[in-house]
Amino acid sequence: MNIRPRRNRKSSSIRAMVEETKIGTEHLIYPIFLKDGKGLKEEVSSLPNNYRWSIDMLIPEIEECMELGIYTYDIFPAVDESLKDKVASYSYADDNFYLNAIRTLKDKFPEIVLMSDVAMDPYSSDGHDGLVQDGKILNDETLPILNKMALAQAQAGIDIIGPSDMMDGRVESIRETLDINGYTDVSIMSYTAKYASAFYGPFRDALNSAPKSGDKKTYQMNPANKKEALLEAELDFLEGADMLMVKPALCYLDIIHVLKENFNIPITAYNVSGECAMIYAAAEKGWLNYDLAVAEILLSIRRAGADGILTYFAKDFAKFKKK
Repeated sequence: MNIRPRRNRKSSSIRAMVEETKIGTEHLIYPIFLKDGKGLKEEVSSLPNNYRWSIDMLIPEIEECMELGIYTYDIFPAVDESLKDKVASYSYADDNFYLNAIRTLKDKFPEIVLMSDVAMDPYSSDGHDGLVQDGKILNDETLPILNKMALAQAQAGIDIIGPSDMMDGRVESIRETLDINGYTDVSIMSYTAKYASAFYGPFRDALNSAPKSGDKKTYQMNPANKKEALLEAELDFLEGADMLMVKPALCYLDIIHVLKENFNIPITAYNVSGECAMIYAAAEKGWLNYDLAVAEILLSIRRAGADGILTYFAKDFAKFKKK
């Protein structure tokens, strides 16, 4: 045999030399749940090793993560029910604890990158990403609310806006609002192909943001559709998105790949809460090696084409890499 692929696997040094895909902490975005108050570190029961943090407790956690090489964070607010209303007005209120926390973190750690979430559901009494009227989620009427939310986050110091709402035209609307107000340097990482997935449960537990009625299938994508992701991606690209995201990641590796093949801007992926919870549960039962499974999962998402990965495994993977 003239061609023996095993010759390129015969030692660890050769395997490392010809390795096609690399995964490091620089590729990871750490999602973090933020809660108003002091001295809070509440574990999410359905998502072990992940917590709702008050800002005073989050600061030392960020310091520890930075020592491990994690510099990019996506902050999600767990908002008290008393502050929610139909128009998500607290999302841009002057006394919003989330916006104040962004200011605190950027002042304390100017070198970190902070990403936000732009959608109504954390602040909405209806629990939907858009404005609800007579049981219908309104598209165009939602956009001005998202614009106010995005602008307030930019003013607080956010580096990357993350529209996760899946309303048509929201990227262009947010981009115009940011630019008109002088925030041309604030990036948009669009939740481009966000599917109506069964894997969001622990996230909704963490934020208490599940819909009060109905589901999200009229605005989140049908898991059966692949070509539609190309349409969503083309629209977001033309409207001014700087990065395109696929969510979830593991069941949609083919979507990550097809976007990477067709668009010359960074592609990111969200390794969502339910995907991570399965690994936590299996590892707790002793059914698999946690560190090796996490490393393989993140490598697979990178191999599919993701330039950046939002994952609840970020800190644990960083520790594993350091070892």
